[in-house]
Amino acid sequence: MKPVTRVLVLIISLFSFLNSSANPPVKDKFVVVSDAGHGGKDPGKNAAGYNEKDIALKIVLAVGKELEKDPNIKVVYTRKTDVFIELVERGRIANKANADLFVSVHCNAHSSSASGTETYVLGLHGNKRNFEVAKSENEVIYLEDNYETNYAGFDINSPESTISLTLLQEEYLDQSIQLAKYIQDNFTNELKRKNRGVKQAAFVVLHQTFMPSVLIETGFITNSSERNFLKSTAGQTKIANSIVEAIKDYKNGIEENQGDIFSSPPLPTSPSKDLVQGSKDIIFRVQIAASKNNLELKAQNFSGLSPVFKEKTGSVYKYQYGETSSYDEAQKLLQKAKSKGFKDAYLVAYKNGEKISVSEAAKSILN
Repeated sequence: MKPVTRVLVLIISLFSFLNSSANPPVKDKFVVVSDAGHGGKDPGKNAAGYNEKDIALKIVLAVGKELEKDPNIKVVYTRKTDVFIELVERGRIANKANADLFVSVHCNAHSSSASGTETYVLGLHGNKRNFEVAKSENEVIYLEDNYETNYAGFDINSPESTISLTLLQEEYLDQSIQLAKYIQDNFTNELKRKNRGVKQAAFVVLHQTFMPSVLIETGFITNSSERNFLKSTAGQTKIANSIVEAIKDYKNGIEENQGDIFSSPPLPTSPSKDLVQGSKDIIFRVQIAASKNNLELKAQNFSGLSPVFKEKTGSVYKYQYGETSSYDEAQKLLQKAKSKGFKDAYLVAYKNGEKISVSEAAKSILN
C-alpha cells in the first residue's frame, strides 16, 4: 500500500472511531481552545533574540483573559507555560473538550523583508509559499518521541502526501473560512496591518481537530518593524483583542443563524399529516459536508450514505444526502447522517428548484 493511501486509511479509521463514540454531553458554554504555537524545546521562529513561542504564548494568554470575561464562553488552553506539547496532543485536548473553535497562534518568518498577517484553514497548499509555511510549522513533529507512529507515512517534504490530511476537516471548511475572514478583517481595518489573506495549507495541528479551526500568522518576526510590534505589550494586546472580537462575531453569527443554517426547526409533538406527507413543490436534503475537493458520489466516500448529491458554490462543493418531500422523512435522514459520523449535518430545502430556508419550507407545506 502506498504511504498516502495508508495515511488516509488510518485517518478515516480514527475519524470513524471518534464519531462512533457516545455523543458528548450538551454544553452550556461556547468552548474555545486557544493554542500557543511551539513551546519548550521547540522555540519556533526566532530573530534578534526573540522567539515565536514566547510571543505566541503572551498573545494566547491575553486572548483567553478577555474571552473568560464572558460567562458564556469557556477557554481551554493547550499550554499556559513554556512547555513542549505534541501536535497530536493539541488535537486531543481540543477534541476532548468538545470545542466549538480551535485557534492556533503563531509568528511568521522569511529571508526577505516580508510583512503582514495571514490566517490559514486546513486545505491543499495551493502554491509553493503556502507549502513552505506549512512545512515549517509541521517540522515540529520530528521533535516528538513517537512521530513515526503518530504520523505514519506523512512526509512533510511532499505536497502530495498532505492531501489526505484535508479530508476530515473539510466538513468545517465554511465555518473555518468565516472565522479566518473575521480575524483578517480586524487585523486590516482595526490594526492597519498588511492583509496577506485567508489561505489554505495542510497544517498537521489543524488536521488533528474535529471542529472549525484556524492558524493565525500574526506577523513576521524577521521584519524589524513587525517584530517591534509583536514583542511589545501594546502590540500583543491589540492583536489579542482583534482575535477576541473575531471569535465573538463568529459566535454571534452562529447563534443568530442557528435556526435556518445550522439546524432544523423542531417538529410539533404530534406532526401534522401535511408535514409527514410533504409537498410536491418542496424538496429536503441533508447537507453533510463542504469541500474544495470534487469527490466521486460513491457511497464509500460518505460512510455508506446514498444517494449523495453535489452542489457547487463558488470554488466549494457541497455534498447532500437523501431527497424527500416529507419533512418527517427528512428528519429521519438527518438522524441517519449524524449516526454515520456527520455530526454537524443539517437540513436544506428547495422550492421548485430554488434554495429556501428550512423554516420557510415547513411553513409552505403547512399553508
